[in-house]
Amino acid sequence: MSEAQGGTSGRIAWFEIPADDSARARKFYSGLLGWEFEDSGGQDYHMTTAAGGAIYGAPGQRGLVTYFSVEDIESTIQRVRDLGGEAGEKQEVPGFAFYSVCTDTEGNSFGLFEYQTS
Repeated sequence: MSEAQGGTSGRIAWFEIPADDSARARKFYSGLLGWEFEDSGGQDYHMTTAAGGAIYGAPGQRGLVTYFSVEDIESTIQRVRDLGGEAGEKQEVPGFAFYSVCTDTEGNSFGLFEYQTS
């Protein structure tokens, strides 16, 4: 496995997703990626148990674009749309991967990334 496909170099160490409505954002990412969240002692800061990151209440603030690895980009693009987000058409990094730039229900940009297997 190359470092780009799962080695330590390039992995997301932590991320935060600001949200006008953190409950709505948690519902979106739970439905899209199957994430579960832990409460942070009454603060509007909710850490995901599936990855090194969190969603937090920050009305009007927008965050970092992070690409998430997916197994089937076409069905995931449709799931983004079904869950109320926006997803661009599938694009190709020739001979390497497919990607889509998306926007969640809170207006944050993120991406989907599927490595080509053949």
